[in-house]
Amino acid sequence: MWDFKVLGVDFYHIINWFFIYSFLGWVWETGYVSVKQGKFINRGFINGPFCTIYGFGALAVYLILKPVSGNLIFLFLGGIVVATLLEYVTAVLMESIFHTSWWDYSDKKFNFQGRICLGASLGWGFFSIILFRVFHPVVEKIVSFYPVLFGKIGVCILCAAYGVDFVFSVLAAFRLRERIPVWEQTLEEMQTSLLMKVREKLGIMEMVKDLSIDGFKERLEDVEFLKELERRRLAVGEEFSAEIEKRKEAMAAKFGHNVHRFVKSYPHLNRGYRMRKERRLKNKENKEN
Repeated sequence: MWDFKVLGVDFYHIINWFFIYSFLGWVWETGYVSVKQGKFINRGFINGPFCTIYGFGALAVYLILKPVSGNLIFLFLGGIVVATLLEYVTAVLMESIFHTSWWDYSDKKFNFQGRICLGASLGWGFFSIILFRVFHPVVEKIVSFYPVLFGKIGVCILCAAYGVDFVFSVLAAFRLRERIPVWEQTLEEMQTSLLMKVREKLGIMEMVKDLSIDGFKERLEDVEFLKELERRRLAVGEEFSAEIEKRKEAMAAKFGHNVHRFVKSYPHLNRGYRMRKERRLKNKENKEN
């Protein structure tokens, strides 16, 4: 088993590299998001410190592009194609299986279906160059540093732990898929009451209630008035979003640690459900017409 080769590389090195790259990907993804949000966010699908897509992505890029590793242009373009294709296929599969979206590029320029975007794809191209020039030589040295027997035993233990963790995470993802439609309906009802509070906190009517039409027009031309209005809008908007997230997490916490972790770590999970709902409505309308 250990000597079985894929594109010229034996299984022993492939599986060791996979866990190292998965760990490095988890450190990068979790670190970046945690710093951005000001709190610890575990961005792995499983509980353990591994991001599977980074492990598969790094291996796919290395094994497929190794023949052109001496040409930076081919390496860059190949990295864009391989990594972007993997990202897109993974997004489609996870949305199809779990009815949830685990990342969303909808707010990025030149995105496709919110699953991939130009900026991320270009980043994968640069990453591919860095992978061959910086990361992989270090990863190879790490694997060669410890005895082969130690590596085999360590990998077997990691595979067993990873497998158990993965199964529990998959079960949690299926529970989440079942609960999201109920949560969406509950959140829609919550939003109605929260929007009433938003209107009260904005206090626009209080700011203009004693003004005539001409006075109201003058206020609309007042820069300071508009700045204050925008400040209130942003503050209330942030409070509204935070309250929605808080209530989502509270509902998720009732269904176990993993479900709660998913909702906390991936704010766009319900996008997959909404996309499927929109497609069903369109198909229904087309059939009726």
